[in-house]
Amino acid sequence: MNEILLIIHILVCLALIGIVLIQGGKGAQAGAAFGGGGSNTVFGATGGQTFLSKVTTGVAVIFMLTSLALAIFWGQTGSSSIMPDQVAPTPAPASMPAQSTPPATPPADAK
Repeated sequence: MNEILLIIHILVCLALIGIVLIQGGKGAQAGAAFGGGGSNTVFGATGGQTFLSKVTTGVAVIFMLTSLALAIFWGQTGSSSIMPDQVAPTPAPASMPAQSTPPATPPADAK
């Protein structure tokens, strides 16, 4: 079950990346005024932006749902983990050795 959901999640992720890269920026209409009018001809004169935004919204919702489902399924008790059950405790750091000579004191006449 987890593997199938993970495959669907990866495919939706790649689709979302592709759909976002296909979309034109906010300045795409300004480029059409100077001869770049072929930018939105694939989806028609006005239908391209609404179509792509609806597809982006749908794929983003599917992406969020698969992310949530993967987090729930892999977070269940009894599922395998890459972390070991018991971690060996680290030894406590050794205490600082006592100084055998006292620190040097400055001469009384120096200011």
